[in-house]
Amino acid sequence: MMKITEQEVEQRISHFKGVCRDKGLKLTHQRIEIYREVAQTGEHPDADSVYRRVRKRIPTVSLDTVYRTLWWLNDLGLVETLGLSHERTRFDANLAPHHHFVCKKCGITRDFYSTDLDSIKLPDSVNAFGEIEATHVEVEGICTTCIKKEG
Repeated sequence: MMKITEQEVEQRISHFKGVCRDKGLKLTHQRIEIYREVAQTGEHPDADSVYRRVRKRIPTVSLDTVYRTLWWLNDLGLVETLGLSHERTRFDANLAPHHHFVCKKCGITRDFYSTDLDSIKLPDSVNAFGEIEATHVEVEGICTTCIKKEG
């Protein structure tokens, strides 16, 4: 798993606070801690995972608050949602161009970087759908942990 440096986490939180300040949005302790949970991990957590982790620090936080805050962060452009998971939506605070490896067995999602994929040439037919703003590649496979478990 990609390790997020404390400096990167603090930069993300500083950016988050700046966006809230610029838009005149209330910056609560719960919102900061929910964002921090996503910002400090490369695991692309779903709302339930964020809730369980934040609840260790703020026992009074509700699952509804976590869901509403994650979608609020998404609307502000501070996190992105990943994939079309049938089970749950995952959130990612890494807004730098990157791509994802997803294990088909256990569902872990990991970042990887590729300048070639960042500038991939899309077929002209895609332009008929609308204006392209970003391209994300999601690679599916079996992670090394699952491969080892299978023997």
